[in-house]
Amino acid sequence: MALSVGVDVVADIGCRRDVPDSKYFVGQGKASEIISLISFHKAKAVIFNHPLSPAQERNLEKLFNCAVLDRTKLILNIFAKRARSFEGKLQVELANLEHMATRLVRGWTHLERQKGGIGLRGGPGETQLEVDRRILRKKINGLKKRLVKLEQQRTQNRRARKRSGLPVIALVGYTNAGKSTLFNKLSSAGAGIADMVFTTLDPLLRRVYLPGFGTIIIVDTVGFIRDLPHELIDAFHATLEETKEADLLLHVIDASDPEKNIKIDVVNNVLEEIGANNVPQLQVLNKIDLLSEFTPRIDYESNGAANRVWVSAANDIGIPLLFEAIQGNLSIFDEIT
Repeated sequence: MALSVGVDVVADIGCRRDVPDSKYFVGQGKASEIISLISFHKAKAVIFNHPLSPAQERNLEKLFNCAVLDRTKLILNIFAKRARSFEGKLQVELANLEHMATRLVRGWTHLERQKGGIGLRGGPGETQLEVDRRILRKKINGLKKRLVKLEQQRTQNRRARKRSGLPVIALVGYTNAGKSTLFNKLSSAGAGIADMVFTTLDPLLRRVYLPGFGTIIIVDTVGFIRDLPHELIDAFHATLEETKEADLLLHVIDASDPEKNIKIDVVNNVLEEIGANNVPQLQVLNKIDLLSEFTPRIDYESNGAANRVWVSAANDIGIPLLFEAIQGNLSIFDEIT
């Protein structure tokens, strides 16, 4: 992920601990090793692939004498670089402010009290910490109100789509599984594609003619990731609503990824967290061209419904089978409803 924000990675250090150190997260020996690497490479930042407490982050910055970013802050930085729409930028700003609010701790050097009251009997007034918290709360509340208005507009658009009677299919999946490539293949939309995480932050919607069925709406959504910060889930609530309101989910999976089963669980856990776990799901095993042996095919459940399709969106392999599986699932859905 660090490469996605243009960071030049000079060293990758791992360690095992049963319990993180309360002060530095890592032990003193590992901290000394990191200090040596910082000095040798003249590094300007250290990134931890784990969430750090505010105290740990502050202690590490003092110890290393450079910037320290944890997993949450790194993901927030990536989202900030990827956001393009007005709503997306507001969502990222809200997530950043909510994360910053947890970092306002009593470690600052400017916590002297501001003079308050009138005349000679003025009280001690507010601490700088209290002032900063109040300013942050005001900004956060303002952003939430603006996002509520945008969410109301999005809700009205969803209602209009439902009145049109067009089925909505949402693409979900772990980041970098090939969702945008598949979206382009299905819709000829020309969405941005890159071999990096979180290239899609704002939902993209396109009308698509499904052979043998009719017109449908396809939505490309934000990619999921392990330990997705709660600040982002909350901030992107309106965007994730598109997933929750869909008639069918295409769960895009990198078939060549040795950790694909772990990532499938991650995506399903996030879907459950946002209340989309009951939406019918069709797994799309993408990138089969990277397997030593592959055959585009459809796997069926005992009731005759398609539950998996093996394709390669980049090489246009198995796409007609995917259309067939989508049509079959939508037809079964229409019969049930």
